This record gives sequence, C-alpha cells and structure tokens, in this order.
Amino acid sequence: MSIGLALAPARASGVRIARLARSAAGLGAALIAAAPAFAQDVQALRLRSLAATCAACHGTDGRAAEGAALPGLAALPAPYLVAQMQAFKSGARQDPQMSIIAGGLSDEDIADLAAWYSALKVTVEMPP
Repeated sequence: MSIGLALAPARASGVRIARLARSAAGLGAALIAAAPAFAQDVQALRLRSLAATCAACHGTDGRAAEGAALPGLAALPAPYLVAQMQAFKSGARQDPQMSIIAGGLSDEDIADLAAWYSALKVTVEMPP
C-alpha cells in the first residue's frame, strides 16, 4: 500500500473535523449573541410568574377591577411598593396572606416586582 493511500482517510477525517469545528464555532457565536435576549426572556418570565401570585387579589397585571376591595398595583411608585412589601415581610404590617407571600420573596424579588409594577401603565376607559 502506498503512503498516499494510507493518509487519504486521515486527511478526509481532518477536513471533516475542521468543518465540524467551524460549525461548532459558528453555533457557539450564535448562542453567545443570543444569550442577552434569552436572559431577558427568562427574567420577564420570572417576573410574570411572581406577579401571577398577586393577580388573584390585585388583578391581572396589577389592574384591579373597578370597585375591588384591594388596590391595583400597576403604576404605583416602586419605592412605595418596596416599603409595603418589606413591612409585610418584617411583620410591621399585618395581613395573613400578604405576610406569607412577602415572607417567601427575596429582597431582589420584591425590588424586581416593584420595578415591574411601577413601569406598567394604567388605562382609564371613558364611558360611552
């Protein structure tokens, strides 16, 4: 067998490996480029999940129904929301449900929820 024939499979294999490496590098670059968008999606999903806990009492997206017993949270100032949640968490403000809910949230969760609710807009519907 000649040496040229013996090296042919190795060269072909090397070409395949080089192509695979370029493909992997391209995929890696695409994943790195997509990472910030993915992180934002994950953060948005995390906030929506946390806010879902609030929706039963404070309305979807913090927009309580007109005449509801509990206030809506949308568009309230973030520092106010943080202060209220921290008061429930510490026991300075008492409510059986809110104390349990706030007690299960980290300070980061509370700050993130407050920022999310404060950024929401409240729309007022005019009667016909």
